[in-house]
Amino acid sequence: MLDFLPAPLKGTLAALCLLLNTLVLFPFLLLFALLKLVLPVTPIRKACTVVLNNIARLWIGVNNTVMNTFHKLDWDIRGAEQLSHEQWYFITCNHQSWADIPVIQYVLNSRVPLLKFFLKKELIWVPLLGIAWWALDFPFMHRHTKEQIARKPELKGKDIAATQAACEKFRYTPVTIFNFMEGTRFTDAKHQRQNSPYKHLLKPKAGGTAFVLGAMGEMLHTMLDVTIVYPEKNPIGIWDYLSGRIRRIVIDIQIREIPEQFLGMDYENSRETRVEFQRWVSEIWKEKDARIERIKSEHQA
Repeated sequence: MLDFLPAPLKGTLAALCLLLNTLVLFPFLLLFALLKLVLPVTPIRKACTVVLNNIARLWIGVNNTVMNTFHKLDWDIRGAEQLSHEQWYFITCNHQSWADIPVIQYVLNSRVPLLKFFLKKELIWVPLLGIAWWALDFPFMHRHTKEQIARKPELKGKDIAATQAACEKFRYTPVTIFNFMEGTRFTDAKHQRQNSPYKHLLKPKAGGTAFVLGAMGEMLHTMLDVTIVYPEKNPIGIWDYLSGRIRRIVIDIQIREIPEQFLGMDYENSRETRVEFQRWVSEIWKEKDARIERIKSEHQA
C-alpha cells in the first residue's frame, strides 16, 4: 500500500502503471483481433473471442490492482450480491466524471459479463481501436437520420434490423450492455441550461436506451440501475481518482426487471410506446435523484 505518498506522485505513478498495462496487453489484443478478422472460421473466431474477453478482463483487473496499491479507498458497494456472470444485463448510470467508467469497471469486472458499449458504426474505422472494438464484439449502431429516411423511405426499419443482426452473437453468450442515459457528464452549467427537474441529474435521453432494448429485447430482460456518489468532492476529475484525492465512493445497484412491453419495442413509430417508455424512465430518474440526495445526507450526518 503506497497511499502515504503525496497525491501528485501517486497520480503520476498510477497513470504510468495504467499506461504500461495498456502498452503490454494491447499488442496481444490486436494479434487475436487480426486472427479473428482474417480467419473467418466459426470455431476459431469463438476461441479468439474468449481470449480477447479474458485479455480485456485482465486489463481491468490489473488496473484495479494498481488503484488498490496506491490508494486507500473506502468502497461502499450496495446491491451487488445477486449479480451473475450467467445473466444478460443492461446497465445505466448517472454520469459525473471521466472516473465513472473505471469505477464501474472496478465494481463489476468480477461480477457480470464484460461491459460492452453501443458505438456509432463510423467508429469501426478508428485506427487500431476500431478493430479492437469489433474483436471484442462491441455492437455498432446502424442508424439513419429522419432526413435520410424521408429521401429513401425503404430505409425505415433497416437500422434496427442491421443492429439486431450485429447483436445476434449475444443470443447464446451473456453480455452486459452499458449506457449513460444522460448522454453527457453532469455540470451545473448543463443542469441550468436544461432546466432539469432533478437536483442531481441531467434529463435522461430515452431514445438511445429505447434503441438498445428495441434491438436486443429478446436478450435483455434485466436492468442494473447504478448510482455513483462521490460524497467528499463534487464535481471530480479523473486526476482526483488517480491521485487518491477521493477517499470514499458509494455505488448503489438496483436490479430492475424491464417491463415486457419495452422488449423489442418500436419506439420511433409508436407514440403510445414512446410516452409510456419516457414515463417509466422519468420515474427511475426521480427515484435515482432521491437516492443520491439520501446518500449525500448519510455522509453529511
